[in-house]
Amino acid sequence: MSMADSLSASGRSSEKLSLQSLQSKMKIDPEGYETELGLVYNQFKSALDLFQQQAALSFASSSGVCADPTIYKDLSDRATFLSHVTPFYPKQLAEFPAQLAEFLKSSARTLPSGLRCHVTQALILLINRDMVDISETLALFMELQTLGDRTLRNLAFTHVIHSIRRMNKKHKNEAKNRALQNILFSLLQQDDEARAKRALITLCELHRRKVWFDDRTANSICMACFHSSSRIMIAALSFLLDYEKIEDNDNDDSDASSGEDDPNPRTAQVVISKESIYKAHNKGTVASKKKKKAKLQRAIRSMKRQQRLSSENNNSNYYSPFNHLKDAQGFAERLFSRLQTCNERFEVKMMMLKVIARTVGLHRLILLNFYPFLQKYVQPHQRDITNLLAAAVQACHDLVPPDAVEPLFKQIVNQFVHDHSRPEAIAVGLNVIREICLRIPLLMNEDLLQDLVLYKKSHEKAVSLAARSLITLFREVCPSLLIKKDRGRPIDPKARPKAYGEVNTVSSVPGVELLEELDDDDDEDKEDSDDVDDLASRGTGDDSENEEMVSASDEGDQIYSDDAESEDGDVQDGSVDEDGDDAVDNDSGGEEEDEEEDQEENDEDSYVVDDELEKANVAHESNAMAIINKVNKSTARKRKFSDFDGQLLAADTSLRALKKMTEEKLKKPPSDSTDGILSNEDFQRIKELKAKKDAKVALTRQGFKVPSSDDLSAKRVDPAKLEAHVRAKLNKEERLALVRAGREDRESYKSRIAVKQKKTGGESNRQKEHKKQMPLAAKRAKVARSRQEKKKKKNLSGKQFRGKKAWK
Repeated sequence: MSMADSLSASGRSSEKLSLQSLQSKMKIDPEGYETELGLVYNQFKSALDLFQQQAALSFASSSGVCADPTIYKDLSDRATFLSHVTPFYPKQLAEFPAQLAEFLKSSARTLPSGLRCHVTQALILLINRDMVDISETLALFMELQTLGDRTLRNLAFTHVIHSIRRMNKKHKNEAKNRALQNILFSLLQQDDEARAKRALITLCELHRRKVWFDDRTANSICMACFHSSSRIMIAALSFLLDYEKIEDNDNDDSDASSGEDDPNPRTAQVVISKESIYKAHNKGTVASKKKKKAKLQRAIRSMKRQQRLSSENNNSNYYSPFNHLKDAQGFAERLFSRLQTCNERFEVKMMMLKVIARTVGLHRLILLNFYPFLQKYVQPHQRDITNLLAAAVQACHDLVPPDAVEPLFKQIVNQFVHDHSRPEAIAVGLNVIREICLRIPLLMNEDLLQDLVLYKKSHEKAVSLAARSLITLFREVCPSLLIKKDRGRPIDPKARPKAYGEVNTVSSVPGVELLEELDDDDDEDKEDSDDVDDLASRGTGDDSENEEMVSASDEGDQIYSDDAESEDGDVQDGSVDEDGDDAVDNDSGGEEEDEEEDQEENDEDSYVVDDELEKANVAHESNAMAIINKVNKSTARKRKFSDFDGQLLAADTSLRALKKMTEEKLKKPPSDSTDGILSNEDFQRIKELKAKKDAKVALTRQGFKVPSSDDLSAKRVDPAKLEAHVRAKLNKEERLALVRAGREDRESYKSRIAVKQKKTGGESNRQKEHKKQMPLAAKRAKVARSRQEKKKKKNLSGKQFRGKKAWK
């Protein structure tokens, strides 16, 4: 029965209505078209039964599908129609979604491709209208992806991803998510490769989109590395490694982007001293100011980067699937045992090796058999050697015993860094040695380091830069291993690497000592200003008394002669210019006995104070001695005997004040032990003081800082950085491209005559002579001259001198 016959039977007008127009009218007036709905629904049921009967009859045919295309055309049209109007008739069409899903589940493999896609789209429409739950049809859609139909596979996969993503957009329903995850996890553990592959792809996509960004999903993806099918294992390994690359690219982009591109920039606390800023802009020549400004910018950039990374680490923004392994040690051991016994191709083994190294480095595991396994492949001619060396570096951390890594370390040194090796291999070897020593500095000894440092004189840029980077590292880690001229100006000359197993335990709030130093500096400044005022008031009176004493001694006894005075003056000036304390000690020899006794007492007091200061705080000694130097240098001129008494009084006063201050320091309890609680203002001050200290260190180090072990473990080692500045050999296509690029501005080849004829700068003088109009006499003279020249050439043609004969 056609649609027009059905409408006339129901009492409607006999005008011909299509399904689309009926659909629009039913959406406008659902109650007025219930009869038509029943007719269309019955037609769908009858078409469905007819299709199943014909499919059963024609199952043995060559195509295996229904031979009549009109039947599945009517079936697909009515299925699409009913799926559109189902939300308006929930009671009448309550069984329709289940019938559609059951039809797909039972006969999806025997349906034609077009009918299968239309029925799937109708079911997707019902799910999007919340008429069917995704948990009821997830297994069906995963099954549809394994049928071999590319269009249907893309349609089902996109629907699953968007449905789960839309479900978790506003809030996450953990119970529902767990039910869906269980379905996919069970499919992933099956031996059927097609189903497991589609389940793995779905889980990886949801994890990459951060929809299912939890421990269960990450562990299931990692456990797929142990699937019986090698294709599933390769897919899981490639996802884990590519995820690391994606995260590194995101971090690099965030580092390269400035705060202007960020709509909500974080305020990085970079504190640079005003003195360094003033020197960079106002002191020195143009070239020196340019260098100081560049140094300042490097320090600011490094400070911002470190503060941003520290804030990101505090906010735990960094994520990798390896971070949430429940049994990282067991995962690494199982994968390593599979690597040792598998017969896969070399690329698959390299992927497994990278994943093992990444797991060992990130979780700081101890897998001692891994390093001898790597040692077999460490050869300069090995395929993908930079990736293998990057994995070796990644697997090194401070918890690994140095004895376990030492054979691998020596193998790298002996195979890569020697005089007969290529410059590319030497550069890569030095970079790998630097990265390993950054993680395990105890592997390096003095003789080996001094041999490696000699490559800084190489003419190859990559080799010299790699050797200089090794010098820069050990200037920070252990300067004593370098010779004196290579140490430069290290921050801590007595720095040494930690012994194996050595741990620094924190006994108080980190940075609280900066607060104590700040409070002590404020107290010292107040006391020092009082002492300087007292010294200034005393100095005026002492000068007059000293002048009277000097005049009396000059008139009566004349102790010093002029020559002696000049020599003493020279000695005094030199001693004062070098050090104020030495001036006091050297000039005290000419004083009286009571002054010598006072000086001895002062020396004893100073030694006592020094001992106490070493126990209390060394910073106060430097501040107090700076006061003495300031007083002495303020009067740095041609001194006479009259200045000695004032200097002795100044030293006596400052040393006694220093002793009193040290006693008070020893008696005073620490600031945080009084109440044990720090306020928010204290923590803010600690943050500012730490920023100032880091800025000062960054200026002295020129932006270089040894990262912590946690930062090294979290960061992925890029193989491209191990061969930085190494010029790779060009193949034939690249060389030809360079040659063609050099010929772009050059015209094609032409003969010299053609170039002369084409020139646009006018005619030459010879060409003008040919066209010049000459008088008749001049023409005759020219012809006669040319005739004489030809005759002379003819006469001389047979009589040319060919050299003297030897027998004459």
